[in-house]
Amino acid sequence: MASKDLKFNTKTIHGGQQPDEAYGAVMPPIYQTSTYAQTTPGGHKGYQYSRSANPTRTALENSLASIEGGEFGLAFGSGIAAIDAVIKLLEPGDEVISTDDLYGGSYRIFKKIFEKFGIVFHFVSMQGTDAVRDKINSKTKLIWVETPTNPMMNIIDIKAIAALTKDKDILLAVDNTFATPYLQMPLELGADIVMHSATKYLGGHSDTVVGALVVKDKELADKLYFVQNASGAVCGPMDSFLVLRGIKTLHVRMQRHCENGRAIALYLKSNPKIEKVYWPGFEDHPNHHIAKEQMKDFGGMISFVPKGGSYDNAIKIVERLQVFTLAESLGGVESLAGHPASMTHASIPKEERLRSGVVDSLIRLSVGIEDVDDLIADLEQAIE
Repeated sequence: MASKDLKFNTKTIHGGQQPDEAYGAVMPPIYQTSTYAQTTPGGHKGYQYSRSANPTRTALENSLASIEGGEFGLAFGSGIAAIDAVIKLLEPGDEVISTDDLYGGSYRIFKKIFEKFGIVFHFVSMQGTDAVRDKINSKTKLIWVETPTNPMMNIIDIKAIAALTKDKDILLAVDNTFATPYLQMPLELGADIVMHSATKYLGGHSDTVVGALVVKDKELADKLYFVQNASGAVCGPMDSFLVLRGIKTLHVRMQRHCENGRAIALYLKSNPKIEKVYWPGFEDHPNHHIAKEQMKDFGGMISFVPKGGSYDNAIKIVERLQVFTLAESLGGVESLAGHPASMTHASIPKEERLRSGVVDSLIRLSVGIEDVDDLIADLEQAIE
């Protein structure tokens, strides 16, 4: 069967893959080489230099394209490197509309790196389409979406945003890191580019740093391949191997992340010492109806604010956790806790953080696949 005809759970294991031609290895070998022998100048077997392409990275890129329903996958040295490649498609004077609630590293590269090269960024609420529509003009070349957003778990209607770009020279890019293609398929909803920090759920084991882009359009893919090769921010063969291995269990891990996430969210909401819980599975969560429509389930990412919350109280809670690990990142098999104001979103000015809801007492959880009773007991002792 062709990869495109396979069901998702089968694609994670077989999509875009074939046994190694040399010896029939089921898992693609780690081609730990920088260069490749040529019989004559330009006479090679498809690979010349590993910055341009490497067979292990090719296997990962084929898998990425398969699981996201795209035609072309590109793997990078980090999620930020993948974002960097997208913004390098633009020219001075071009404008980008981004959600105002996004990962601090994305905000930092937009504002601190690319703004000084003449690219203009507008950060707006994307809970509806009005603010986006108001900012679109002849200079708008890219709309950047995260959904669910980091760390407020806001849900953005990808199909509705895509409708705003129809018949316009505007790219729509969706950071699908939190949802993964197990839960959400942005290309099917009208996006042009899907981006991942593959470090997170795709890798799934907190043992590598990789970024990814997936597209359907060949002309767009060729432009991105050029940037990838020219800028050189690629991942190595070992990192490619680790993410490819992680993708093979993505479906079973995500199922458990979702199950545990639901149980943790319900526990926190019922706890009288918790003021607010942000999780898109709640019926009263903003745009919950959109999450139900464009997502298969609601994921394992949760943010919450303790009652009477203060910076000091939040710090004490995360320091007391024993099964949850206080650490940057997310999406691993282990449960992680973070304090966005001082960790992942510290690069965003405080007044802008507060405007989007990232208060000093907010705690973000990446719910892992441990026994959920142990996770709830750990939260209970830390909060109490």
